[in-house]
Amino acid sequence: MTVLHHQVPIQKYHGTGNDFIVVDATESVPDRPAFATTYCDRETGVSHERSPRTGADGVLFLSLEPRYSPPRVVMTLVQPDGSIAAMCGNGARVAAAWAAERTGATELMIDTPAGTRRATIDGDDVTIEMGVPAFAPRAVPLSRDTELIEEAVEGLTVTAVNTGVPHAVALVDDVDAVDLDAVAPAVRYADAFPEGANVTLGSRVDDDDATPRFRQRTYERGVEGETRSCGTGAVAVAAVAKRLGRLDGHDAVTVSPPGGDLRITVPDDGPATLAGPAEREFADELETVVRSP
Repeated sequence: MTVLHHQVPIQKYHGTGNDFIVVDATESVPDRPAFATTYCDRETGVSHERSPRTGADGVLFLSLEPRYSPPRVVMTLVQPDGSIAAMCGNGARVAAAWAAERTGATELMIDTPAGTRRATIDGDDVTIEMGVPAFAPRAVPLSRDTELIEEAVEGLTVTAVNTGVPHAVALVDDVDAVDLDAVAPAVRYADAFPEGANVTLGSRVDDDDATPRFRQRTYERGVEGETRSCGTGAVAVAAVAKRLGRLDGHDAVTVSPPGGDLRITVPDDGPATLAGPAEREFADELETVVRSP
């Protein structure tokens, strides 16, 4: 067997601090989980003088199909633990930004394991449709036949919703008053969630802004830690707040994870939307191993 060390062109993007290594899916990366585990590591992973952080929250393998109108991008997100995420809001926005640079399109379709999502581009700002938030037990999924709405799970009062991936959302007085790293793992692996869950905190901010605002923190399944931003989590905060009667109407909501502000809509009669910046940090090459007989 011949072992070849192959250089793979990559780009690094982030959406409000949620950062991703982007690889054109036509490149040969035989062991995608190993590639993601190696280069997403926050201590020893990919680094560059133009990026403030080592490693990444995942690797986006993107396949562009420009013959369609609007152009389509097939998105596969491999997380730092080697698993594949069905949906990632910030990742989908990054995928749209990546494809827009190659096609000049301002509208794109992003194909994900959770379904096809429409994206629109306005400069560095990307808006993506996120589907309709689902509270039904089979959709989350839950290991029971009734919805989980404001119930204690492993000591945290949460509501379960799927916004492309499952979230256990706790609306609290102050997201910073919760030791997320201490409480989240037990909820993430709780028996109520047969496929696990992301654990998201939200707290309402009272200010003079006419737009309702929430702060957000998320412990991400697959990353197994807190991330700077989580798009599906931001939508989950807005969806749960609306479900619990703490938001009214179709108006936009600002949800602020540590990495920046995201704009969310959760209409009664259509898909939720997620909007915010998506920015390219740098381009580089990373080594992967190709084995041949």
